[in-house]
Amino acid sequence: MADGLAGVATSVPIAALPIHPHPWIHYIDLPQPGIPSLTAAIRERRLIRRRLPDPTADESLADFSSNDYLSLATSPDLRARFLAKLHAAPHILGSGGSRLLVNAHAHAALEARLAAFFDAPCALLFNSGFDANVGFFACVPQPRDAVVFDEHIHASVHDGMRASRLPKQSCVPFAHNSLEGLRNVLRRLLDERPSLSTGADSVFVAVETLYSMDGTVAPLIEIVEAVEELFPHGNGYIVVDEAHATGVYGPRGRGLVALLALEGRVLARLHTFGKALAGTGAVMLTTPLIRDYLLNYARSLIYTTSLAHANIIAVDCSLDLLEDGTTEKLSAQLLDLSTYFLNILRPHLRTIPPAVLSLPSFLATLPHVSSVTSLPTPIIPLLTPHPRPLSAHLRAAGINARPSHGQPTVDWARQWEREHGLGEDTRPKL
Repeated sequence: MADGLAGVATSVPIAALPIHPHPWIHYIDLPQPGIPSLTAAIRERRLIRRRLPDPTADESLADFSSNDYLSLATSPDLRARFLAKLHAAPHILGSGGSRLLVNAHAHAALEARLAAFFDAPCALLFNSGFDANVGFFACVPQPRDAVVFDEHIHASVHDGMRASRLPKQSCVPFAHNSLEGLRNVLRRLLDERPSLSTGADSVFVAVETLYSMDGTVAPLIEIVEAVEELFPHGNGYIVVDEAHATGVYGPRGRGLVALLALEGRVLARLHTFGKALAGTGAVMLTTPLIRDYLLNYARSLIYTTSLAHANIIAVDCSLDLLEDGTTEKLSAQLLDLSTYFLNILRPHLRTIPPAVLSLPSFLATLPHVSSVTSLPTPIIPLLTPHPRPLSAHLRAAGINARPSHGQPTVDWARQWEREHGLGEDTRPKL
């Protein structure tokens, strides 16, 4: 059979593609002749085929694409701390196996330190934020419970729900950052399920604090208040993903939950180390009961080798910078730069038809009311029906701003600082 769309499509029509018993697994995973090349051809034609970037092609470009918000990945101070701790550590290579087989002193010590720093009952390390979300949502909600989630929630939460014992109708989205939408969904569930009204079963509300594709900030206080009001028996639980807020918001970079003093009013918080902290892995902050349940049932934790000692040491060094206030200064500079960037960008965009290029509505004008949702954001999307040509144009101008997949945006800005640092000359360069 010839490769390419024409040759494959005549023999394998779309309607004839096999249905996998687990519908969340894409048919490309199935060993059917011709299907991978058909899928590749379709994605190529739609300009959404993914490829790994050339590791050397971006070296001379200004970085508007990565998650290294605070430039810690190139920080001489962090590098020196890391090398010093590596030299002094008794173990630096590997971890020995799963946490249930080998619970190393370094891992246990970091969990205790993270729990104290984030003011949480306890902490549990995962190899990634993805693993943590999948593990939590796959096993903690029980068959008679429900999960209500923001429609823009991360893919890992969706994968966790699909792997759980919840029926599909028990996983219900609400409109992005809409308090009215959240209340309507919760009220409907209460009307339909008496066991939720009595407190016999539970609802888990999944949100992010800073949404990675939109740059929007959740109205977290109002979400907490709505859940507490509608579930007076205490069977409404909020799970907060702080992956993109870690190191950026809150006292000492502890995130939006800490900024709003909500630590005791949410069930679980996820903080990741691979973005602003320039490390690897994640931590789930929760109760001892939930931690114990995850240790016994979270497959993404049980059946994988734990983080290597070198990864633990790197996170420990980043935590030093959080605790001594270094990152607080960097985050203030980052958010100031983000505000400045928007202020100089808006006048230029007024000369371009909005159908061609625009900012999302919440960033298009200066905020009229000061609130959590109007906090400066390092994630600035540009909306366009031509994301790839725009990305190529910017690349030719020396700027690395990559198009997103699945929606007509270029996921801009994350930060300018990775390549150029946070020096005083950043504004003129912008």
